[in-house]
Amino acid sequence: MKNTLLLFAFGMLCCSATVVAQNTTPTTTHKVVVQLNSADTAAWGGVIGNIKNLSKIWPDQLQIEVVVHGRALDFLVASKSHLVNDVEQLSKKGIVFSACENTMGKYGITKQMLIPAVFTVPSGVGEVILKQEQGWSYLRAGY
Repeated sequence: MKNTLLLFAFGMLCCSATVVAQNTTPTTTHKVVVQLNSADTAAWGGVIGNIKNLSKIWPDQLQIEVVVHGRALDFLVASKSHLVNDVEQLSKKGIVFSACENTMGKYGITKQMLIPAVFTVPSGVGEVILKQEQGWSYLRAGY
């Protein structure tokens, strides 16, 4: 019983040290690719909220790319999105918003129609795959 308690206490100490190390390591950059393909504007707002929350946790240790394709593309169309100011402000902080050129072609959307801070990628799904192959964490929005 005494050995079991000692082993448990040692395990808890090790876990505690790991958590502290994860929260205090200033050189770790968390890379997250967010895939958004929903026309649901609540999902769009959820993406903005997730980015803001992650930015609070790791203010100088975060790299995010939001890849938008399919029915979500209006999120990045300046005349159709209610989140233009949020996208512009987050872009100034280094968050990358990418529109899928395949989807743009499908819906007749030009680069000029997008929020000025938005980038384009040839394939939204392809971009997500490339990021994952580079070790980025994956977050899917718009279920």
